[in-house]
Amino acid sequence: MLAWAFELTPEGIKRTEEVTPNESITRRTGRKVTAFVVIAAVVATALLAFQYFRTRSSATAAGTSVPSPAVATIPRKSIAVLPFASLSEDKANAYFANGIQDEILTRLAKIADLKVISRTSTQKYQSKPGNLSEIAKQLGVAHILEGSVQKVGDAVRINVQLIKAEGDSHLWADTYDRKLTDIFAVESEVAQRIATSLEAHLTGGEQQQIASVPTLNPQAYDAYLRGLALIVRQSSDDVEKGRKFFQLAIELDPGYAQAWAQLSIAESELYFGEHSQPRLEGARAAAETAIRLQPELSDAHSALGLFYYLCLQDFDRALLELDEARKRAPNDGNVILFTALVKRRQGKLDESIELQKKATIFDPRNPDIWANLARSYRGKRDFRNAREMFDRAFAVSPDEIRFIAEKAEAYAAEGDLDAAENLLRGKDLTKDEVAFGEQISELVFRRRFDEAAQTLSKALEIKKDRSPLSAADTKSWLGGMKLLAGHKSEARALLEEARRELLALRDQGKTSRQLYEVLMWTNAALGDREAVEREAPAFLSQTQSDLWEAPHSKATLAGAYSLLGDADRAIPLLQEALSASYHHAITRGLLRLDPIWDPIRKDSRFQKLCEERKP
Repeated sequence: MLAWAFELTPEGIKRTEEVTPNESITRRTGRKVTAFVVIAAVVATALLAFQYFRTRSSATAAGTSVPSPAVATIPRKSIAVLPFASLSEDKANAYFANGIQDEILTRLAKIADLKVISRTSTQKYQSKPGNLSEIAKQLGVAHILEGSVQKVGDAVRINVQLIKAEGDSHLWADTYDRKLTDIFAVESEVAQRIATSLEAHLTGGEQQQIASVPTLNPQAYDAYLRGLALIVRQSSDDVEKGRKFFQLAIELDPGYAQAWAQLSIAESELYFGEHSQPRLEGARAAAETAIRLQPELSDAHSALGLFYYLCLQDFDRALLELDEARKRAPNDGNVILFTALVKRRQGKLDESIELQKKATIFDPRNPDIWANLARSYRGKRDFRNAREMFDRAFAVSPDEIRFIAEKAEAYAAEGDLDAAENLLRGKDLTKDEVAFGEQISELVFRRRFDEAAQTLSKALEIKKDRSPLSAADTKSWLGGMKLLAGHKSEARALLEEARRELLALRDQGKTSRQLYEVLMWTNAALGDREAVEREAPAFLSQTQSDLWEAPHSKATLAGAYSLLGDADRAIPLLQEALSASYHHAITRGLLRLDPIWDPIRKDSRFQKLCEERKP
């Protein structure tokens, strides 16, 4: 079905590729259930998310086992660094142990002769698990590094031990008692010793990178680690808090290139959600400063690549910078993933899928990679592979009910509502916006409009602290529901109020894709043809260079024209959308189910589209 782009992040992050944080009940970018019934979008990846460049960074779903890395054999020169235990009496110092693990991983990731697993895949394990051989098999590595950190004032004790997974044999262990001012020497020494133990060849450039000292200011380093600990939580509030710590770090040390890079990434993510000029300029300035300070820093090139991608949609330049990042950190699976997601927006979907598969080698337990693979197959209308990938994502992260909801959507997109409902039956869908949206979707497809409106109204009462754009969107959505249920006066009041709020936000300089899309549907539901035609060029221009979203914009506009009863304009746009692969691509199954097409359903051209055998 078509949908308002209520969740907007581009990749992944849990932010899998297109999810905006802190939105409550959302609609999925890709299909729209009725005038305004839309399910939440997961695309829950590119800022989805931005745990990708910020962090180096198990149950079974429907008979699917936890996925293993996509490699035939486990290379001897391979390692995973498990979370370091925090032995500090002050529990608030836990962020410091995580930071030490992250910094060692960052250095190891620069060694091309090693295979290093990203932190995203290791962070859910215990610091000293008993089943090391099984964990190593799940991660596809021959060696595990365990450690602990104790911090008291400016004194730090770090214990590490390198373990060969086969036979659970300890290769070496060591204890380092250092001051905070000497912490980078420990991280470098550990990385160097691991490389030596695994007989990895290091180039001169790699030796320089793993021995680098990013800052001589321990307070700046502490602020940097606090920022990293916050942003992995992924909400926009935490990203903003993390941004402030990165800002503090560079105030304490203006030459701290890594902090500048992370500041840029945070600003890019926040810009993507609100499209404010200060965020845009902040992201640009921070990335360019990081590059100027340390041209060989992989994170600096990642930050600039994300700026071009998220802020400017300059995909060619984004790829150039991501390529530079990958040269400097060949083990960083997140660089590979982001490269894949940029290529997806260039319309190179098959190439993107192959790169996403490669990313699973370095980050096999990152559910966002599997979910993005699933969405890529869904965009191709390859529903069998899409559902298999959603199963893998759910197997890695069984608390994410949204993966089951997205699998259900893949059944509905083929026209199989029974299979979709069977998958969701008995599950609590209210705590996840995607799953809840799918529940509403199924009700609308069954044309149980009053029940859908009542369910939505109750849910909307629960969360009052929505952003202005979210509030306007939900009013518009509920207005569409009321319209379908035949409550025209209530519907019009909600839609008019939503439109006023949307126009006010635009007058304030808000220009996000979400705002324009919601405004398009609101105008159409109000029967305002003049407004739809006036807004259409600007709406389409926002995604014209983004081939993963542009067909969706055309399908959205087709739905708006359908609401106006204009088959002559709706059908050519639908034909284009049906021939393209894109996020939540429209299907013939959805054309048959979705009441948004009712005004043009009797048109012979529309009936012909629905009669094709393909989904």
